[in-house]
This record gives sequence, C-alpha cells and structure tokens, in this order.
Amino acid sequence: MDNNWLGCHLPNDQKIFNGRLQCKKYFSFELNLILFGISFLEQYPLFTPKKMKIAIFSCHPFEKEFIEKANTKSHHLIYIHEPITLTTVKKAKDCEVVSIFSSDNANRDVLKKLVEMGVGLIATRSAGTDHIDLQAAAEFDIYIANVPKYSPNAIAEHCIALTLALYRKLKPSFERVGNYNFSLEGQIGMEIKSKTVGICGTGDIGEVLANLFHGFGAHILLYDSKRNSNLINKSWAKYATKESILEKCDIISLNLPLNNETEEFISFQELETMKNSAILINTGRGKLVNTGHIYNAMREKKISGFAMDVYENEKGIFHKDLSKSNEKDHLPNH
Repeated sequence: MDNNWLGCHLPNDQKIFNGRLQCKKYFSFELNLILFGISFLEQYPLFTPKKMKIAIFSCHPFEKEFIEKANTKSHHLIYIHEPITLTTVKKAKDCEVVSIFSSDNANRDVLKKLVEMGVGLIATRSAGTDHIDLQAAAEFDIYIANVPKYSPNAIAEHCIALTLALYRKLKPSFERVGNYNFSLEGQIGMEIKSKTVGICGTGDIGEVLANLFHGFGAHILLYDSKRNSNLINKSWAKYATKESILEKCDIISLNLPLNNETEEFISFQELETMKNSAILINTGRGKLVNTGHIYNAMREKKISGFAMDVYENEKGIFHKDLSKSNEKDHLPNH
C-alpha cells in the first residue's frame, strides 16, 4: 500500500458513499462524469460546513450545466476560466474547496499556497491525478477527490472510431471530396476482421474495447500487469508479453494509466519492434508515448498510422480555440 495514502478524518460509523469510498488520503468514489465532489461532501455534514465557498478553476462552458445540477445544497460557486497557478490561486480566497481540471498543474508551490489560504479539499474533474502532487497533498493534509472512471463504452467506441478513421482513410477522403476529387487512388482501405489487435491496459475500458474488436472478428492479445478476471478465460482473447504484442499486432491500443512504469511505454525501441504496417491508438495519457519518436517513425514509414486524443504537451492547448493564434505547438527538434 502506498505510504503516501494516509487515513482520512471521517467517523468510523459514517456510511460509505456508493460503496466506493476508500478511506485514505486519496478518495475514489463513483460520481456522474463531471460531478466534482459536491455530492460527496453533502454525504458528510460533520466533515464540512453546510454551505461552502468553492472555486472552480479551468471551468469550461460545457461543464456549468452539470456542476449546477450537482449543487443541490446551494454552495457558493466561483467559476474561474483560468487554470490554477501561483498567480491565479488568489482567486480562491476564503474558499474551503477548490476544483481543478486535468489541464491544471497542482504542484507543491500551488498546494502550499492553497493550504495557507485554508483550502482543505481539491476535487479534480478527471479520473487521472498525475497533474497533482499527491505527496505534497499528504504532507499538507489536503484531501484529494477524483472521478474514478468515465463511461468505458464512450472511450472504447472512440478507440474504434479512430481505428476506422485510419483504416478507411477518412480524413484524406473528406478532404478530397471537399475539393471535388472523387478518385480512389491511394484511398483503398482495410478491414479489421482477422487483424491481430493488442490492447494494452485491460481495465474497464480495455475490457469493453476487447469485446468490440472481437465483434469485428479480430484476434485479441491483451497486456496488463493485473489481469482482468472477465477476460482471462475468454477463448478469443489471451494475455501476452509486451514484446509479443509489439511484434505480432496490426493494431495496438493504449488504455493504460500513466505512472513511472508506463511513461513512454512506446518510444524509439518499441517502434523499431512494431510491424511497418501497424497502427497505434492512444486514448490513455499523452506521456504513454514519445510523440517525437512517433513523428520520426511515421516519416520513415516504420509504422503505418497513429491516432490520439491525448498529447504529452497538451496543457495550454487542449480545450482552447487556437485557430486564430500565432502560437502553434511544435514538437521539439522537429
């Protein structure tokens, strides 16, 4: 058990919220997608005042409707569009709770400032917590709450959509049709049926994805340090080593969490091992791959395609309209 996960200060006889609360410094509980902790706090009136002042950083317009629905106790909500930084943290003055997004950076300096201001709980509107210094949070006695999972079907189906976009060359096809070019030259696609698919990460998302690819008639290989009991006895899927998946698979999907063991799970060495015809899908975390290495591999035709909805340098880019900005992201040294 992680030494940084300390006991929480809740009465032993308190009801466990949805049966999912882990009574440790780092809470994990079931909430509806974007709901960020209000429902949790309402379950524990002894833990917090009846009504609280809550600062919501990096707030996007699409979130407000869901946050307002969760605010059944009429807590005082302060919507802040900017990310939390040492400069903007002062906007949480007199707040007991701060809510942040995955694009925020709750580092040690920010957490120290928050605790000095009297903030006792940070609720992140994300499943991942790699943007929070959990060790510093434990040291400063700040509670951290997260959304443990999103709809596994939504993400798994998105992986399928990205695979089909590559296999059916949808992006260049749309561009051609928009220019009245209806030639099929270079536009012949491929089928998923009979392809070998490697799913790296077999949690809830990986499990759904395995079943979806199986429905397409693909051969399924699985990789995870912890085997999924719902998949381990399936006749159409089997666990394999990372090396075997890299060597054999036509499609590789990354559905892993980001930690010290998985950072740069795919980089130069792995790309050298993959088939030249293979495609790679990353919907996990940006830093699961070295994007620069993938860029080079694509140019050198070491792999056939890459689709992602996460990026290692996504902070300050994602969830913003930069179409009219002169500041464009460029991979280092490319």
